[in-house]
Amino acid sequence: MPDLASADLQSVLAATPLFENKSWQLSPDAWALSPAQAAELAQIGTACLEYHQALEALYLRSAAGKNLLRNRPLLAPWVADYLDRGKPAELIAHARDPRNRGALPCVLRPDLLLTDEGFVLTELDSVPGGIGLTAFLNRLYAGEIPGANLPPTHDVLGAGDAMISGFYAAVAAARPDLSNPLIALIVSEEASTYRPEMSWLADQLELQGKRVFFLTPEEVFLNGTTLCFDLEGNVEKIDIIYRFFELFDLANIPSAPAIFSAWAAGEVAVVPPMRPFQEEKLGLALFHHHRLQDYWAEALSAGSLKILSRLIPPSWIIDSAPLPPGAVLDGPKVGGRALTDWRQLAAASQKERELILKISGYHKTAWGARSVVLGSDCSREEWQAGIDVALADSPRNPHILQLYKKPCRVKHRVYDREQQLRVVEGRLRLCPYYFVKGGKAVLSGALATFCPPDKKIIHGMQDAALLPCRVVKAESLSTVSVAEAAPLA
Repeated sequence: MPDLASADLQSVLAATPLFENKSWQLSPDAWALSPAQAAELAQIGTACLEYHQALEALYLRSAAGKNLLRNRPLLAPWVADYLDRGKPAELIAHARDPRNRGALPCVLRPDLLLTDEGFVLTELDSVPGGIGLTAFLNRLYAGEIPGANLPPTHDVLGAGDAMISGFYAAVAAARPDLSNPLIALIVSEEASTYRPEMSWLADQLELQGKRVFFLTPEEVFLNGTTLCFDLEGNVEKIDIIYRFFELFDLANIPSAPAIFSAWAAGEVAVVPPMRPFQEEKLGLALFHHHRLQDYWAEALSAGSLKILSRLIPPSWIIDSAPLPPGAVLDGPKVGGRALTDWRQLAAASQKERELILKISGYHKTAWGARSVVLGSDCSREEWQAGIDVALADSPRNPHILQLYKKPCRVKHRVYDREQQLRVVEGRLRLCPYYFVKGGKAVLSGALATFCPPDKKIIHGMQDAALLPCRVVKAESLSTVSVAEAAPLA
């Protein structure tokens, strides 16, 4: 099968506004996954959905002062305290509203790093970008771009518009009473870099006869109790909002009061729901909290508990609350000793600083790796400054500490600056997309980010390759295109 030429790839990408002002390294090959890896990804989606279901029950029971276990006493009011820190009372009340019971994110995207031990889950995003990007790349590498006349390279995971149809089905499920609901994809100014891909998604769904429109928050208004927008002089009622704006940014969303009002009147559904506890990274630390182990064992199926225990690295919540004499922190050790104060982390050796420090959520630095401090990759002074910030912020913006699992080195073919194909080494982040419908998380595509080996924090960047994924037979795998993750134990 012929390779996709660099010039052809550049031409197709330049022809769509989806990638305006964006660039990355190009490759003729989608990232190769083995059948075992693809099966593992499907299991991970089920586990992530169960995690969200268990997290909701944990939060609501904690907030209500209810027992967490079936047959033994376990109260944890501190869980809701952690998850509610820094949020306005109105948003907390909305998150706890009985009408929101069972409302979960409809799109799940874990960030998976490929390590020598297999996949490691560093974050679980419920308002993820990259849906349109991945859908387009799936089409491109599957040879499905109209008029491009490009050959398909492989059987792409999510080919046949699985991403687009899956996204629509998951969002439309918020109003099962309507056969063709009017859906508004609302993207804030703060998230404006994602506007081209959300606009492209809306256009693709409109071509399929769906009533899906890309809007800015300023275009939405209240008409009586209904939420509306102006479509070529006609006032159209919105049935579902897909919100692509962060909850910390609500003060900058002029139509936010109208959205809450229409939701309270039962006139509009909002997905993902505006429940900030679902978007806190510290949920991963709660999963590992020693006082909650019996809860997670009861709330999750045995299979999902096993998967998440393997995937989620040890994580802890940074809290400035003082300890009584004789108590120690549940956390990493420094010099072989347990910590009695988080500030003692500043004295850790570089090897002991294989730790990631990052804000939990509800803050402008909580996405895009902007708050991340990697202890082993910074000076002792920078590390201490990060700890001091986390402790100072803990009453309002909790931070978490996470054991850093270094991605392994893998190889892939990439075009160099002279458009010559070369096999290069790098590290991989895999972002599978799951769309939730009918109580199931359906794997519909995955975006691979292949970064140079010197990049410690993997995210989209100009010197990374962004690739869709393909599933190949085990005998077709090679070290040039794939590294086999360790199977689930």
